[in-house]
Amino acid sequence: MRLIYEIHSFFRRSLIKTGLLFENALFDLTGGKAAKHCFDKAVKPVFTASRVKILREDDYSADIAKTGPDGNITDDDFTILTTSDFHLEDDYDINNKTLGFFVRQIADAAPDLVIITGDAVQTKYQQIDVIRFARLMEKTGVYWTIVFGNHEVREEKGIYKWMMARSVSMYPHCLCKIGPDELYGFANHTINIIGKDNKLRQTLFLFDSGRDIRDSYRGEYGIPADMQGYDFLKKEQISFYENEILRLESKYGKFPSMMYMHIPLCEYAHVFREDENGRYTASGETQLLYGEQWESVGCSTFNSGMFDTILRLGSTKAVFAGHDHVNDWCALYKGVYLVYNLSSDYKLYHLGTVAGKPESEWVQGATITTISSDGEIKIKPSYNRKYLRR
Repeated sequence: MRLIYEIHSFFRRSLIKTGLLFENALFDLTGGKAAKHCFDKAVKPVFTASRVKILREDDYSADIAKTGPDGNITDDDFTILTTSDFHLEDDYDINNKTLGFFVRQIADAAPDLVIITGDAVQTKYQQIDVIRFARLMEKTGVYWTIVFGNHEVREEKGIYKWMMARSVSMYPHCLCKIGPDELYGFANHTINIIGKDNKLRQTLFLFDSGRDIRDSYRGEYGIPADMQGYDFLKKEQISFYENEILRLESKYGKFPSMMYMHIPLCEYAHVFREDENGRYTASGETQLLYGEQWESVGCSTFNSGMFDTILRLGSTKAVFAGHDHVNDWCALYKGVYLVYNLSSDYKLYHLGTVAGKPESEWVQGATITTISSDGEIKIKPSYNRKYLRR
């Protein structure tokens, strides 16, 4: 099956790239008045020289390290910029605004890695525009990766989802992998950040969290017949996570890790409570570090047990999710940071449509995580509203 996918994808990408040559030329000839959908041409990122190098790659993982001016591996601060939910559709002005703010965030933070947690490209010509997006990311000069959201494609494990993962994974700075065949979905992968003396500074687990509970896998995963709602991490993904923790511990000893997905875990619902007036207030069950909640947590109605596994293994200290565009908080729950990556969406909904707030109070942006030389992690929001003209 993978061979068939590979052949189909090769010919499709070849046709797309030929078409992009003509469209980009038309954009240049007309100064952007024609071929307005070429957002990779319209948005002009600042190139950031990366100090990261790839040490090793395989079908589901990459080992990377930060280097110093002399080219040797260093334990200097490692910065990760995460965002979610671009919802790039066929509105060229909105796309350019969304991506314009995004590349400014990258220029300001100069991150060592960018992670996008789903619902990125949803245009009519998705297989073309995911290549445009990859080309735009390459222009930033930073390493990056992506996981799928519930809106990327209407399939769990089909050729179109596979082609998106394959298309981006071919770019030099993209660390995304198609992932093990036996796991649900695509782009389940890991990134290992290696430090001096071959120390494992941090492992990043990235999972396809699916879209909706489907009748097709109720029996396999033990889902009640009347249960509906958003999807969840599957038992084989949880087993992969546990086995990978144990494998890496046998090689490196105990190590810290973080996890990234689109749909939040059920435990996110412990941070806020909705009162009788429809307002969300801190529950008191967690230590709220920053942010607010403006919509209900869009987690699954089925708890598959990933968070319990996280607690039992003791490696993962932070979980990052997207999906809910106007929740921008970070909280500490049972010793684990639960984090909403800031949304980049200006298309579907925002605090203007949800709460009638002016754009100067909206919460689109990026989340910045810094891993210090001693392994401490610091997490903070960086809002796009700082770029608005005063």
